[in-house]
Amino acid sequence: MSTSVYPMNWNLEVFFPGGAASPELNRELEALKKDLARLRQELTGASGSEGVPGARPEQLDRWTEAFQSIADRLGQVDSFAGCLLAQNVRDTAAAQLNGQVQSMRAEYSIAMTRFEDLISRTPDSIWDGWVQNSPVRFYLNELRQNAKEKLSPELEAFAADLAVDGYHGWGNLYNTIVSRAKFRAKNKDGQEELLSAGQMYNRLSDADRSVRAEAFTEWEREWSEHAQLCADALNHIAGFRLKLYDRRGWNSVLKEPLKMNRMSQATLDAMWAAINDGKQELVRYFERKAKLLGVEKLDWHDITAPLGSVSKKLSYDDACKLIIEQFQGFDPKLARFTEMAFKEQWIEAEDRPGKRPGGFCTTFPVNGETRIFMTYSGTVDNVSTLAHELGHAYHSYVMEDLPSFSKHYAMNVAETASTFAEIIVAQSQLEQAESKEEKIALLELKIQNAVAFYMNIHARLLFELSFYEERRNGEVSVERLNELMTAAQREAYSGVLGEAHPHFWAAKLHFFFTDVPFYNFPYTFGYMFSAGIYARAKEAGSEFAGQYVNLLRDTGSMTVEELALKHMGVNLQQKGFWESAVAMSSEDIRQFLELTEN
Repeated sequence: MSTSVYPMNWNLEVFFPGGAASPELNRELEALKKDLARLRQELTGASGSEGVPGARPEQLDRWTEAFQSIADRLGQVDSFAGCLLAQNVRDTAAAQLNGQVQSMRAEYSIAMTRFEDLISRTPDSIWDGWVQNSPVRFYLNELRQNAKEKLSPELEAFAADLAVDGYHGWGNLYNTIVSRAKFRAKNKDGQEELLSAGQMYNRLSDADRSVRAEAFTEWEREWSEHAQLCADALNHIAGFRLKLYDRRGWNSVLKEPLKMNRMSQATLDAMWAAINDGKQELVRYFERKAKLLGVEKLDWHDITAPLGSVSKKLSYDDACKLIIEQFQGFDPKLARFTEMAFKEQWIEAEDRPGKRPGGFCTTFPVNGETRIFMTYSGTVDNVSTLAHELGHAYHSYVMEDLPSFSKHYAMNVAETASTFAEIIVAQSQLEQAESKEEKIALLELKIQNAVAFYMNIHARLLFELSFYEERRNGEVSVERLNELMTAAQREAYSGVLGEAHPHFWAAKLHFFFTDVPFYNFPYTFGYMFSAGIYARAKEAGSEFAGQYVNLLRDTGSMTVEELALKHMGVNLQQKGFWESAVAMSSEDIRQFLELTEN
């Protein structure tokens, strides 16, 4: 009997022993409630000094420190609740804990709204002199500016209160829905068994097309059973957002996600323009892959189907060793961090029933640790996901000593670190390929990333834009949601897709997030930005590892345009940089087509 070197289950006991019933956790929750109430009361009673609006320097010092402390502690319990729910979607105690945390999140948001109002009304003569000495001045200036574009603090607080059982409540409904989703499948002995969403999802990329096709049919069937509940949730989430945006005077649904990602519309437009120009190369790849699979057109479940040796299963231990080895080639510090994460049980990877589908990395700020969640079944896609989440973990690790507000980096640059880790693994493997078959398989894996970020993510963005446009006129039916999703997939995949995935909007968790709207285009930004970073790393050699860490440490202290200009000397609002990123994928496709020529 073989013994695993690396554990497949994470350790959560180090944070709060006993799970949702932990006495230590309950004490922390009570302390947080009191501290939040005290801070909120103090902010509500503040009205400036001697008739001066806003806040005094000593108040700004005290409140900034209090918010950062509470943010870390609240992040700790939030991550804990999320991990408990992910590892067991039927954990009712964890669900109740999550509800408590969301209520405290609302309290924090209300207090922050009052803080934003006070700093926005603080005279420039006081603010400028105080903030220039603050180590978190970028974040504070950002808060001050954002406050000027919102409703009054009383109305923003009221909206946050209502959101707990409304807006966020609809988002949390997804956890209930996915916990009830059961998928029928046959095991190796031909016996029917019920699989969780996470287990069934892995079958959609099986090497055997008959297995994929059967799994996809069952996947669509089960999600169609839950579609009405999903549609209700999605409609109410969007309705809340649109009404709030309207009250604030925001005309574009992209205003909030762009602000949250610290990027401009011009940068987003330049990125997609470069991608659309380069999609024809991916069309050629799809045509060749369809030929290799013996089909006229690729159906949805064929898109990520493995070719050649990619179908070979890889044990978890072997995957861990492979990732450590590839990271070692870029930076020994990254490799050492990764081995530590594996050995100290930072990762939940076991393939078992009851787990939530998908993968994530979450931070426990008080301990300075992260936890990674996924379901590992041995596919190459699983290995890629593991490397991806480790990139997130390393990003948090190198910023551990910074103030809390300086660690609040946006999703798009977070995806840069994770995608960069994927590229390191994929590119190193490709360069070491010993046979034509192996090189084809590895090239195909790299191209799959381009497909995901240029097409799959694009379909999500197109769907949400069209959905929100129609939602302005009333609720959108299940049938119409299916039509919008199918149309978005046809457009994003440049017309080469055979059978589409109409219920993708129901099956994808990301559409139901309420803390981050439009959870799509930042992934593509991260992929392309990381491609540019990788190109610089290849040019600079081993000395780039230190530069890379400095770039990551700056991600919470500047806009993406400023970040790119400082660390790479490029203008993200022009197509040139993005075209160079697309060219890297085009070169992979060229090699793939050459190697697969009959």
